[in-house]
This record gives sequence, C-alpha cells and structure tokens, in this order.
Amino acid sequence: MKFVIFLIGSILLISSSCNKNGANPVPNIPFDITIDINLPSYSNLSGVGGWAYVNGGSRGIIVYRRAIDEFVAFDRHSPADAAGTCFLPLFPDSENFLQLNDTCNTATFSLYDGSPIANSQYGLRQYRTVFNGTNLVRIYN
Repeated sequence: MKFVIFLIGSILLISSSCNKNGANPVPNIPFDITIDINLPSYSNLSGVGGWAYVNGGSRGIIVYRRAIDEFVAFDRHSPADAAGTCFLPLFPDSENFLQLNDTCNTATFSLYDGSPIANSQYGLRQYRTVFNGTNLVRIYN
C-alpha cells in the first residue's frame, strides 16, 4: 500500500513540473522555420550576443545568440498581456539589449533566458532551436 501511495505521489510531482510553458498565457502558434544567419537580415546573429527578429509565433520572434553554438528564441508577445489587447511586441531596451520591454504593461523580461524581471508572473514563451554548426538555425515548436 505504501508503494502505491509513493508511486501516485511521484507521478503527480513529475507531471506538475514537466511543462514550464503549460500555463503561459501566450498562444502556442505552431510553426517551423529555418533561417540562414549569413543573410543580411540575420547578420547580427553571426556573433555571440547578437539578436534578430524573425516572423512567426504570436507577435513575432526574437532570436538571441547566447554562445558560439547556442541560440534561444522567444515569442515577442508579452505574457503580462494575458487578454491579448496590446499589439505592440516586446523590444530590447535601448540601454540594455538583454532586457525586453513591454510598453503596455511595464513588464520586463530577460532576453538571455526569458525569465520575468518585473510585472509578470510568467516568463516568455520559448521555442526550440537547432543550429547546424555553420549557418542554419531551425526554430520550431
């Protein structure tokens, strides 16, 4: 009997912590795109610390190059706007590009990992990325 209770408790604990975007109010819009960072529109991604906008998701996507072989991509739809009434996408702060600003709700988020900095209980909706090691980055969900 103790084993059954332990098993049920373990399953509930694991299932409640698996999906960090599960309760995120930003709509999950299916897409799958590949960008070529050698193209002029994505040239900022050629070096570590660069970022670029990409079409897709709910309000567009911002891609950030965290390391030589690591990219992250976040939806520009602010999770602080649960009602979806603000149509202005998140944008990098002019003094600190690693901070994304939401002008409608005064929320701020980290471009490095998508976590909320101020005025939001949810982090950014993150998308999967795969880098081919040379010039192609696949972004999808």
